[in-house]
Amino acid sequence: MTLSEEMGILEQINSPKDIKGLSIDKLQELAHEIREEIIKVVSDTGGHIAPSLGVVELTLALHYVFDTPRDKIIWDVGHQSYAHKLLTGRRKSFHTLRTYGGISGFPRIKESEYDVFGTGHSSTAISAGLGMAVARDLNKKKFKIIAVVGDGSLTAGISYEGLNQTGFMRKDMIVVLNDNGMSISKNVGGLARYLNKIVMTPAYTSLKGDVWDLLGKLPRDLSYKARRAVKKLKEGLKSFVVPTVFFEELGLGYIGPLDGHDLKILIENFKYAKKLKEPVLIHAITEKGRGYEPAVNNPSKFHGLGSFDKITGEPVKKGTLPTYSEVFGDTLIELAKNDKRIVAITAAMPDGTGLSKFKDAFPDRFFDVGIAEQHAVTFSAGLALQGLKPVCAIYSTFLQRGFDQVLHDVCLQKIPVVFAIDRAGIVGEDGPTHQGTFDLSYLNCIPDIVIGAPSDKNEFRSMLYTAVNYEKGPIAIRYPKGSVEVRSGKWEVGSGVNQKSLSKIKIGKAKILREGRDGVILAIGSMVYPALEAAGELENEGLKIGVVDFRFIKPLDTELLNSLKSKKIITIEENTLSGGFGSAVLEFFNRQGSKVNLLRIGLPDQFIEHGSRNLLLEKYGLVPSKIKQRVKEFLHSSK
Repeated sequence: MTLSEEMGILEQINSPKDIKGLSIDKLQELAHEIREEIIKVVSDTGGHIAPSLGVVELTLALHYVFDTPRDKIIWDVGHQSYAHKLLTGRRKSFHTLRTYGGISGFPRIKESEYDVFGTGHSSTAISAGLGMAVARDLNKKKFKIIAVVGDGSLTAGISYEGLNQTGFMRKDMIVVLNDNGMSISKNVGGLARYLNKIVMTPAYTSLKGDVWDLLGKLPRDLSYKARRAVKKLKEGLKSFVVPTVFFEELGLGYIGPLDGHDLKILIENFKYAKKLKEPVLIHAITEKGRGYEPAVNNPSKFHGLGSFDKITGEPVKKGTLPTYSEVFGDTLIELAKNDKRIVAITAAMPDGTGLSKFKDAFPDRFFDVGIAEQHAVTFSAGLALQGLKPVCAIYSTFLQRGFDQVLHDVCLQKIPVVFAIDRAGIVGEDGPTHQGTFDLSYLNCIPDIVIGAPSDKNEFRSMLYTAVNYEKGPIAIRYPKGSVEVRSGKWEVGSGVNQKSLSKIKIGKAKILREGRDGVILAIGSMVYPALEAAGELENEGLKIGVVDFRFIKPLDTELLNSLKSKKIITIEENTLSGGFGSAVLEFFNRQGSKVNLLRIGLPDQFIEHGSRNLLLEKYGLVPSKIKQRVKEFLHSSK
């Protein structure tokens, strides 16, 4: 490609073909420009800046060597893909990152032919890549498959299932291990120590490569025999010389560890791997946040965040009220001071779930299991069976991955585990892979679990106090992202914490907030205060609507429901309507043989796109003005 000297290099890149002829020096200049663009855009839109800054050279080398989109690159997790998006035809739309109607913060098949697999959750790339490799061979096609896997992704079991099968089948596939020592927070466990041991023992890999290349220069027959002899010698030595034996015994060749920011080294090794016809793992050492000092100094904070000042790195403040995650962390510390049986578990999210303070206060009672939600759930069950009170804090979207364990290992055995389900409902800019819109539905179908949703942070504190003292079985509490400030200010009590005392809430007991003559709204969780506001506006128009904070979807307050069956009922929830709160109410009346006049308001049976939380709530009718309109239409149509 001939570059214009009057333009920046990135401005002239419209597809990976445009970088093929660039020199190493020009590629390094391009890497700098890519980092500048990522910092500029993400400081405005928010996003996963540190992971993407760490893989700029890796991304350039991959697209330089491989023929994408014919060759398939799968990003795992997909928050590493910003540089990939800039190189694959989305440079001009990159400023719309994570905004409504703009490009996604993760790879999406429908967005680009270069995004071959959607990866919003971790550890799926190896399995997906192997499936593609098998299909490729059955279809008698020829192309390369590269799974770029973060070291955090290797803390999840599915990665090992994929590696095991890949090595066994000996399929032509490349796994690039992007090792920055971090997932979201610092990596934990035996794997992190193992990878560090590899990094500290590079001599074997270098020697092996040098000898192998030298033997390849011998006559063909002699070269083959010599290599077989060296291979046998290597097998005898590697178990006590080098820690890479794990990958090699699984059946994958090992290359590395490599400097993940040295373009020349990366390109040379990718070219070598491209010639191989067997599975190989390339181990690249990268720095999370590379090129942006605030992100390098605080990679956990800059893993994923909202808009920030790109000069100082300080977040743009959007309010002073505490978030639900902060209230959770502070309240759990308060409870744990008086109850030594309380322990906290998270899956690689101590910062996001608000448990970092708990970790500092009670290091022996805090457990980060890595990106392993299934293990987190069953581990919690084991803790509970020995008399502890485990509080397992996992985002709604990630708890889906532990559904089988919630059902079989906890609920079936009625083990008292507390599930603190953060980011329930609409999360916003991270889009459909992260929206927490299904937890009421996927939990409600399980017997012997209590499901609560507090309407505000005061109620949240008391519900958490109730949960840790509930010993009859599992209990789940779902709560939204952020502070959820009410826009009108009329219901400001719903946003802050102004009650210091804690009191037990009667399980399955709703709370009547407002009496109504013309109908009644049964609201759950984050929808209680918008429902109250809508009811207030309807009263100004002569309609008196009751509002009930239902608090629990399971068990339901059946006594109250029976008293309301002659009224016009509206249910409202920040969850998909399919199988959610409204469905539970309707099913109750159906079991009773009662015919009721009922309107369900909630999210549609679809995956919710990315956009700001307020915008999406408005679009899907979960703001006071839209609730008011829906209720009016329902009342008029059912006269």
